[in-house]
Amino acid sequence: MKHITVEQRYTISVMKIQGYSQIQISKAIDKDKSTVSRELRRNCDGRSGCYKHELAQRKYEQRIKDKPKNLRFTEQVKQFVDKRLLEDYSPEQIAGRAKIEGVDCVSHERIYQYVWKDKKDKGCLFTHLRRKGRKYRKRGAAKDSRGIIKDRVDISNRPAIVDQKQRLGDLEIDTVIGKNHKGALLTINDRVSSRVWIAKLNGKNAEDLTQKAIEVMNPYKKWMHTITADNGKEFAEHKTIANSIHIDFFFARPYHSWERGANENANGLIRQYFPKGSSFENVSDDDVQRVQDILNNRPRKKLKYLTPNEFLSINLSNQKVAFVT
Repeated sequence: MKHITVEQRYTISVMKIQGYSQIQISKAIDKDKSTVSRELRRNCDGRSGCYKHELAQRKYEQRIKDKPKNLRFTEQVKQFVDKRLLEDYSPEQIAGRAKIEGVDCVSHERIYQYVWKDKKDKGCLFTHLRRKGRKYRKRGAAKDSRGIIKDRVDISNRPAIVDQKQRLGDLEIDTVIGKNHKGALLTINDRVSSRVWIAKLNGKNAEDLTQKAIEVMNPYKKWMHTITADNGKEFAEHKTIANSIHIDFFFARPYHSWERGANENANGLIRQYFPKGSSFENVSDDDVQRVQDILNNRPRKKLKYLTPNEFLSINLSNQKVAFVT
């Protein structure tokens, strides 16, 4: 072993008190004389000059702690990380994208450490993380007052291929509600590519949602297969959507939000820009489009750090289907 151990420091301390020479001590702990000499010089009490094994160990551990670390986190790497954090990339997305682009970078764990230190130093980098450092709230089983939608088709009837997440065009749909339940956003996502569509709604009623959903999906309907919603009354006109887009419409079971897990995740990403409790009254269509563009051009771990737009474009091209931007 190269470094002196705790036991060896104890031996040095005892033998020094008993008057043994450095040569005798070095033979006893099987170290070179110069090693013992350096140990006594570096780790003795600075005031009394005495060598005590407890103090020597503490001084050694402090030196290890104070050593310059993570030399890979150069100023150039820091600039790359800062730029991506300010673009709301997650640490995993930053590290993963760096590999694709051939850019020198550090691990996502190291980036998180950097962000938390910045937060401790009153920095603001953490505000660009999706949850801003907050812990996940444990999901409860709170019930709501929503009833059963007429002619709903249960998710149990959905084709098995949808669960395999191998086919483009299997969608999920939901709404994000504004402050005081005034105003809402329609959110639609593709389960495989993570591509998301966001549109502002005038209200949460079924008629407005249906009209907007058809408007959003119509340019892409050639490659769309299924869509899955929760049991909100805003989806009461699901048959109109299904018939207009020629898509099969399914409903998740009540209180089973994980059956639309991709949409839950997408809404969480959207909430980074439109937090809970924020008003949608002054949110414009351009604001919504900006957030949609950010999310669709941000690399994703599940896509091996391609962006949703990149992934969709590549795979639709392979399927010989036009990609509409």
